[in-house]
Amino acid sequence: MKQDKVFLDNNTGQAAQGKQKYTSFSIDLSVLLFFGSFYKEFQMKLFFHPLFAALFLFCCLGCASQDKTNKLPQFKKHVLTSEFIAEGAAVADVNKDGKPDILAGAYWFEAPDWKPHEIKQPTKFSANTSYSDSFLDFASDVNQDGWVDLVRIGWPGDPAAWYENNKNQPGYWKEHSLYHSVGNESPVLVDIDGDGRADLLCNDSEEKKMIWLQSPVIPGDTLWKRFVISDDSLIATHKYTHGLGFGDMNGDGKKDVIVKNGWWQSPADPRQPGWIFHKVNLSEDCAEMYLYDVDGDGDLDLISSSAHDYGIWWHERIKEKDGAESWKEHLISKAFSESHGLAMDDINGDGYPDLVTGKRYFAHNGGDPGGLEPAVLYWFEFKPGKDPQWIPHQIDDNSGVGLHVVVKDINNDGLPDIVVGNKKGVHYFEQLK
Repeated sequence: MKQDKVFLDNNTGQAAQGKQKYTSFSIDLSVLLFFGSFYKEFQMKLFFHPLFAALFLFCCLGCASQDKTNKLPQFKKHVLTSEFIAEGAAVADVNKDGKPDILAGAYWFEAPDWKPHEIKQPTKFSANTSYSDSFLDFASDVNQDGWVDLVRIGWPGDPAAWYENNKNQPGYWKEHSLYHSVGNESPVLVDIDGDGRADLLCNDSEEKKMIWLQSPVIPGDTLWKRFVISDDSLIATHKYTHGLGFGDMNGDGKKDVIVKNGWWQSPADPRQPGWIFHKVNLSEDCAEMYLYDVDGDGDLDLISSSAHDYGIWWHERIKEKDGAESWKEHLISKAFSESHGLAMDDINGDGYPDLVTGKRYFAHNGGDPGGLEPAVLYWFEFKPGKDPQWIPHQIDDNSGVGLHVVVKDINNDGLPDIVVGNKKGVHYFEQLK
């Protein structure tokens, strides 16, 4: 008589019928039931043994932690306004209620309901045919009175201004002149002299100099002091210069100034003029530029994105045997064009920096390659290794970026969120737990 082949089910301790994966054997059913009962009792005793219980709990927690780590971030879109008011945004607690607010152009939006408040007299702008008077916005306590102010960068090469927080009083914020000509399409607010206060890195497109502007040092002061990095009029001094970064290019512990066709080496005192320029082709016309050891070989590589065409890249630093350096371009993505704003931050909490960018909608009023394609927003998940990868994750298809992107925890839940301002409006993407 043909017998079914059986094996023990490791979950129940009972006999189970079916095909044996490795070996099969025949067994008397009564013997099976006896040993099955004994096996089940052994399992119960083992499960309640303290050492086994602790090991079981550790494994469960480890699996839960792994699932949490591997879970892809999800975002909820908040539309603060769909009107074109700025191509930048900033995040700070404007009214001192402990909640980060969002500033963009002539407005600040009060958390958590995002009620708009006017900073100055608003102006109407056409998204399809014109530009705003606010290309980038930064938050900083300029006069050190304990209240955050707004730094507004307008049309490249035009005067920049900052607006003094009115400390919850009615009326517009007081406007102060910052500098008469702030050029480059990606000026950055960074601490250049190491005093803990954010300075403005840009060019003076009228006097054709590369400069940085030191934020007021004395509390109550409103003067931004200029320091000249280079007076070579042919290097990165046009008002529409694309690409700017700030990082230690040569490993000497001092941060240098990076442009697409080279970098200025910081002297011991960054206030000294005549920084040494190292000419090298680093990138095409791009947005913000970042340094990071992408391939894990011990030196810093460069990351950039195309301002008006297709392309997001990392540029590998290659050290030759004779000590010379060269740079090899690697494409990260060309899924969309006009990635005029680029942020680098750890989005998924794995300890590695990811990229956040998207399309600057109508950057040249539809005239750029791909200018009429959807205004997408993406984050690129970084996977390190000898063959590093960035995995694209689309967040949205009707917002994009402006001239910069803000990554910051908006709702104080410990997760980084994303804020953008552009011709599609002002949007806050809340990362969900």
